[in-house]
Amino acid sequence: MSVTAERKAEIIKANATKAGDTGSPEVQVAILSERINNLTSHFKTHGKDNHSRRGLLKLVSTRRSLLDYLKKNDEARYKALLEKHNIRR
Repeated sequence: MSVTAERKAEIIKANATKAGDTGSPEVQVAILSERINNLTSHFKTHGKDNHSRRGLLKLVSTRRSLLDYLKKNDEARYKALLEKHNIRR
């Protein structure tokens, strides 16, 4: 259900803007998107798991905040990120 260390390293490598980049909005959104997708599939079988649903909403809110920041500062990076991760706006 959670993102393994190996998978997280792959995500960071695929979305890093430079070597050693782990904190850019692109990387953070990519990791959050992976966690959100995992939780979404979890809810297909565990529909009444409201404790995890709260965590999902928190992840979505955090991702939304990062996307808002990116949109405010760099529209091109924002649009590229939405397209890359198939995020609806």
